[in-house]
Amino acid sequence: MKPIVSRLAILGMSTLLATPAFAQKTEIEIWHTLSGPNRSEFESLISRFNGSQSNVVVDLTHYDDQAELEEDAAQAIAGKRDKPDLVQLRDNRSPEAVAQHKDILPLYQLLAKYPVPDASWFLEKTTDFVRDSKGRLLAFPYMAEVPVMFYNIDLYRGAGLDANAPPPTWPDFQAHLLKLRNDGGVSCPYVTSDQVKVHIENLAPINDEYYLTPDNGLKSSKNLAFNFNTLYMRHLSLMVSWRKTDLLMQHSAAGQATSAFTQGRCAVLTAASGALGEVRQSGVRFGVAPIPYYAQETKKPGAPFIGGSALWAVKGHSAERQKATAQLLAYLATPVVAAQWHQRTGYMPLTDAAFRAADVSFYNRIPGARKVVEQMTNGDSKKSAGFDVRNYPKILVLLNQAFDQALSDQTPPMSALMNAKSEAAKLMR
Repeated sequence: MKPIVSRLAILGMSTLLATPAFAQKTEIEIWHTLSGPNRSEFESLISRFNGSQSNVVVDLTHYDDQAELEEDAAQAIAGKRDKPDLVQLRDNRSPEAVAQHKDILPLYQLLAKYPVPDASWFLEKTTDFVRDSKGRLLAFPYMAEVPVMFYNIDLYRGAGLDANAPPPTWPDFQAHLLKLRNDGGVSCPYVTSDQVKVHIENLAPINDEYYLTPDNGLKSSKNLAFNFNTLYMRHLSLMVSWRKTDLLMQHSAAGQATSAFTQGRCAVLTAASGALGEVRQSGVRFGVAPIPYYAQETKKPGAPFIGGSALWAVKGHSAERQKATAQLLAYLATPVVAAQWHQRTGYMPLTDAAFRAADVSFYNRIPGARKVVEQMTNGDSKKSAGFDVRNYPKILVLLNQAFDQALSDQTPPMSALMNAKSEAAKLMR
């Protein structure tokens, strides 16, 4: 399906033509892949921005998936169509390589010309995945997310579990799943989306380990290798046992398992926090919690990696359009707007002010929501600051395949991972 130009573009043009200030209007365009409630929320924010001032109109072009967006981006780079001012790109774990592209304008360069007020980012970690080795911000991390656990409050209570006490460790989690199945009569105790993010990538920092040695690739790519040790053997073996005993009912690389939770059929879902919008809209009463850890590995769980996607600025536009782009980003980063975005989508708050501006009732209404954000202060910052590895999108395919092979009992868990590690080593080189 080809991209759809949002009605906001048409409405914005109508407003544009109806006002005597036509000549003063600056149009900018954003290409994005947001879907469901998060898309609706983003369109609403842009509509409010268009109505809040008289000098900038933002047009949105929506794509069904990243591949379609990238195809049109290649056409724009080749000069066969107009370039957007901002484009949403998934985290590829090599942001400096993206920033070096001739058509990308690193955000720190844009903000040097047109500063955003109060750009005191909430925790360095929430923006690490779009910073370079010098700590400079390369893109606007509006869709930053972490893996979390969602649990059905009513099913928890029906099984005699405390809905305000989600499991902190994986063995505790197993005890809860058994109780949900045996005492609560739940036929689908657990499903997981974003399986690599939850069960492979973040297994390391949450349990005080490096995901890749040395130093997660942040200082050097020399001799870089995945740190698949006994922690991974323990965890994947546990997941295989859950799959065999019908505790883990469904797993997927993207968000396909999320609907099983939002339909009320399954008691627990692990997924990226950006699934919050879909979960909220479902009407299921739920709580949210950090991903469990292993007490044998660490006394205190560490922070997970921040990932997701970001808005990247594109070169080749006039000074007026660059200034208008910065004006939009300043609006999106204002505490009230950013707090609303965080609360309605599950994406992480960008700034400390946005976190503090979040409605207290939001955190009180969703058990554990505040703890998920506060968890970002946990653990060794060197291990949770992110990772940098070449060709990670291709490596991600290998890791997803390894997880599927292990859980379908095609390949022993560690053999599946070590095979993926071996193939990934070739891609890293």
